[in-house]
Amino acid sequence: MDMHGRRLLVLFFDLSSMQPEEIERAVKAAHTYIDERLSPADLIAVASFSTSLRIDQDFTTDRESLGAALDRFGGPAGLGFEEGTTGDAEGTPDNGAAFTPDDTEFNIFNTDRRLEALQTLSDALSGIQQKKSIVYFSSGMNQTGQENQVEVRRTTDRANRANVSIYAADTGGLQAIAAGGDASQASTRGVSTFSGASTLNQITRLSASQDTLTTIAEDTGGRAFFDSNDFGDVFRRVVSDTSAYYVLGYSSSNPARDGKFRHIKVQVKRADVRIESRSGYYASRDFAHSTKNDREAQLEEQLLADLPPSDLSAYASTAYFRLAEDRYFVVVSVIVPGYQLPFTSTTDKGRATIDVLGMVRDARQRPVGRIRDNVSLAQGSNDALRRRIVQYETGLEMPPGTYDLKIVVRENLTGTMGSFEAPVVVPDVRQAPVKMSSVVVGTKLEPLKRTDKDNPLVRAGRELVPNVTHVVSSDQHLFFYYELYDPAEAKTGGAHAVRVLTSIAFFRGRVRVFETPAVQTTEVSEPNRRAAVFQFDVPAASLQPGLYTCQVNVIDDVAGTFTFPRVQLLVRR
Repeated sequence: MDMHGRRLLVLFFDLSSMQPEEIERAVKAAHTYIDERLSPADLIAVASFSTSLRIDQDFTTDRESLGAALDRFGGPAGLGFEEGTTGDAEGTPDNGAAFTPDDTEFNIFNTDRRLEALQTLSDALSGIQQKKSIVYFSSGMNQTGQENQVEVRRTTDRANRANVSIYAADTGGLQAIAAGGDASQASTRGVSTFSGASTLNQITRLSASQDTLTTIAEDTGGRAFFDSNDFGDVFRRVVSDTSAYYVLGYSSSNPARDGKFRHIKVQVKRADVRIESRSGYYASRDFAHSTKNDREAQLEEQLLADLPPSDLSAYASTAYFRLAEDRYFVVVSVIVPGYQLPFTSTTDKGRATIDVLGMVRDARQRPVGRIRDNVSLAQGSNDALRRRIVQYETGLEMPPGTYDLKIVVRENLTGTMGSFEAPVVVPDVRQAPVKMSSVVVGTKLEPLKRTDKDNPLVRAGRELVPNVTHVVSSDQHLFFYYELYDPAEAKTGGAHAVRVLTSIAFFRGRVRVFETPAVQTTEVSEPNRRAAVFQFDVPAASLQPGLYTCQVNVIDDVAGTFTFPRVQLLVRR
């Protein structure tokens, strides 16, 4: 569709904030504009937000398509979430509840989601090389302290970069504040009604909800409209602002990437005109100037990005162990090569940390596990750190299934980021002839640094650290760990006993060059999980440098079943 020279207008309905009667007013105003004032130059799109952002109608001039999209907002479409309280019963409606819940966290989350929807919509419009306008129908938007200010700033910045102006219309309409509240709510608790504090709080809340709409509108070159039941002024203003305008550009002489707001003042030599322009913009922000909230949002954005960062190499591996019939412990290991970390001197050790953020999603893309941690790097000389591999260990409990794992890592000196994404398969071992866990290869047994009672790799106060790369030196020890579940039992002399045989063979090509002595167990060492546990210690010096295929031989002698899982291993000098 050719959009050159057209007026581009998006009607955005925030259904999560409006009551049904407010939605009805907003839809009626939109119908009036489309039916009576839509010109051939107009291209209109309709979007909405309830639990997620939805494009109800793409840009079109077809009145019937636009009308049908608007009519779908009727009835119970409006969710009408109201701002909650902060847990203080004073001045709140006496509805007979035993206590007043603190909804502060919900308010923060709800406001952030609305702002993120505006950001996403602005990003979607950024590819169109002309001015765009969003008419945002909402019943107000409250900020909670400092928590939402980062999202407000990000929303205006993204809209400005996309050349989008936001025109906010408060669908609450003309409001009169009655002392003590009106008939829509119960009488208020406490003495604030008699002191005037209750009325002051109502005015403050209304003003706060309007201030946020004013900010995102004024800072993007739009306008906010309040205290009116006629929304025609919104459309008249949009038409006036987009009928004729200038697009000015310049290169800033200030190279600082501090993220501060930079004011712009546009002046002309004529005295008979009035200038209306954006008041400024936010400079780009480098990692050194970013705030804690900015850095957290950066990780979240990269976790959801289709094109993940790759400046910092990262790799992750997983291993599964059964905890119960339908519950498994999945060990997640993340490694980053030390030579890619930008240490400049040992004085940087206070900032030598890595942030790790990860998400596990099921086949329907629903999150089933989340990883978030900050890893302090081991102290030492720069050369020693560069020769090491930084490794992070964690674990998740999940049912059997096929999942997607995505990990984002960031070093916190320069902000360099990397990611790794791979499928994770947790099999249902109940369907297997031999019920066996993953085979974990490690080279270190570390003293336990955290409480992790469900992790099978933690035994006798020490934790086996998986070797993710399966590359070992000839002077190291090789530890193999695996488990066999529900081995068959034989009745001998009135008692039930198992008989499981296992060994590990090392192959170079098709030639077996080394094999451990066979180990036999006649008991289930972990009765709570019905698991027979095996751990081998093989000196790597027993193997010549080279590439090996390690075959784990497991035979359930009572059941007459067997399995031979294999792993690759590289031994170097």
